[in-house]
Amino acid sequence: MALMITDECINCDVCEPECPNGAISQGDEIYVIDPNKCTECVGHFDTPQCIEVCPVDCIIKDPNHPETKDQLLAKFKKLTGG
Repeated sequence: MALMITDECINCDVCEPECPNGAISQGDEIYVIDPNKCTECVGHFDTPQCIEVCPVDCIIKDPNHPETKDQLLAKFKKLTGG
């Protein structure tokens, strides 16, 4: 399941540089996560790095983009050419 950032985001800028897939960017009002690039860090790390650094815990699983770990790994391989 891709992740999403809720409106509790305080635009602190710590999550964007942590994303190994470049899935996080500044949206109109808060940071946003591109579900086509988010692998929950599967293939890179054991845990989602954006969640690890978020000071307000505003990053959650996106209920609109359910994916299994196998699907996330397949997306990782597609994104990285691996």
